[in-house]
Amino acid sequence: MSVQTNDQNRAWSSNGWLKSYYYLRFAVSAAWVAAAFTVAKDSPPLAAVMLVAYPAWDALANYVDARRSGGLGRNKTQLLNLVVSIITAIAIAIALGHGMNAVLAVYGVWATVSGVFQLLTAARRWKTNGAQWAMILSGAQSALAGLFFVKMAGGTEAIGIANVAPYAAFGAFYFLVSAIWLSVSDARRKSPQVAS
Repeated sequence: MSVQTNDQNRAWSSNGWLKSYYYLRFAVSAAWVAAAFTVAKDSPPLAAVMLVAYPAWDALANYVDARRSGGLGRNKTQLLNLVVSIITAIAIAIALGHGMNAVLAVYGVWATVSGVFQLLTAARRWKTNGAQWAMILSGAQSALAGLFFVKMAGGTEAIGIANVAPYAAFGAFYFLVSAIWLSVSDARRKSPQVAS
């Protein structure tokens, strides 16, 4: 009984971190999307910096979350996501010299791989934290969007940062939904139980 209570307390404590983490991920992604659709759309140097910064931020966020959630050793999917995101940031910096089609292809591969890792991370957390359905959907949609990016990169359509922005916008949406869902779940759990 006490073991189960300790597990629940750890999960609730972890939920406090996850709520803050998801709200932060939402805020950063929303700001990135807003900049992509406005100032960066007509500023190639700023767009280039933002395109490299997005996977670099994802790497940092995965690192911090894994450290706060038991360490990288206990969170292998986040460790792998961290490594893939760092490699992606470097690959995008190189791909920028070959045009936006190359950049979008790199984004596509990254979105697919990191989406699978995000889905697996959320599935693992479901048992302890609950409310991970939005993160599972986000991971699945990321993987599908990545395949779409790879296909689009092989075409002749003009490509810019605005092509990546909707992907980031959906990510922001799912982080917000997850944060709100955890907040509502915690509020229900803390409210006095009504006797039937």
